[in-house]
Amino acid sequence: METINSIGIFFQDQVLGMKWLNALIGKGLSLLGLDISSPLGGSVQFFLYDVIKITVLLCLLIFFISYIQSYFPPERSKKILGGFHGVGANITSALLGTVTPFCSCSSIPLFMGFTGAGLPLGVTFSFLISSPMVDLGSLVLLMSIFGAKVALAYVVVGLIIAVIGGTLIEKLHMEKYVEDFIKKANVVDMNLPSLTKRDRVQYAKEQVAETFKKVFPYILVGVGIGAIIHNWIPKTWIESVLGSDNPFGVILATLVGVPMYADIFGTIPVAEALLAKGAQLGTILSFMMAVTTLSLPSLIMLKKAVKSKLLILFIAICTLGIIIVGYIFNVFSTMLI
Repeated sequence: METINSIGIFFQDQVLGMKWLNALIGKGLSLLGLDISSPLGGSVQFFLYDVIKITVLLCLLIFFISYIQSYFPPERSKKILGGFHGVGANITSALLGTVTPFCSCSSIPLFMGFTGAGLPLGVTFSFLISSPMVDLGSLVLLMSIFGAKVALAYVVVGLIIAVIGGTLIEKLHMEKYVEDFIKKANVVDMNLPSLTKRDRVQYAKEQVAETFKKVFPYILVGVGIGAIIHNWIPKTWIESVLGSDNPFGVILATLVGVPMYADIFGTIPVAEALLAKGAQLGTILSFMMAVTTLSLPSLIMLKKAVKSKLLILFIAICTLGIIIVGYIFNVFSTMLI
């Protein structure tokens, strides 16, 4: 058992966490005459380490996930979802969301296509919630910082929110609040040619390049904010706002995260810095979920496809679910970290 635990710790710290890279960068900066124990030196070290680490993980994860995703084009996904009914369809839709684009804005066109194809509205909303909130990338990145228990718990509760949210929308029969142009969309079933392994590899490479161009600016911003929090903002201030002394920390973090736009790669360094400064685990995860699921740009895009009543219901379900999850994680944080 000790051997297994040692392997697990090594994998988390040195493979996913790349602690060796942080030490290497620290030595290099010290040789250049920069004091890494100072706020400026610590910020430079944090920035270089996180940018390199997240970029490497980003490229590897996108390639792997895109290769898997090549087996699930929209037409095939529609057929898969059409074969399930009831809660099973919501669960399948939420799971399918884990191998789709990383940000909410990229998920909305697929949501519109699935809805226009005649899939149940609740099923498509389960997909819309899970796609940006929980994916294979978030699982690996969260493991690199918070450990396997937190990462798995985050994915599970994210899927639960997606399934419950979609099921509730289905039970409330909100189809009349979908815009007419979505309902009347002409969907043509296409017999797509089978892709060879070379085609799939090429597709994965293209997705890496395309996603990297879109995501990298947010990585730089997120890491920059994380570096400032990690080295310049007093720990007592973070603890007073997002620590256990503030019972409204989860609600505050959720509301602050909603108008922001980023993906899991941009929020991870901020979360890492907040955790190091004493913010509660559930509060941090609520912030991450709010940013990735309820970003203002994605809500503006969604408003074009659904009417206000359905949009408000979607926001309310997600917000309430995120807040509840945040408080649950805060209660059980000692068991997970």
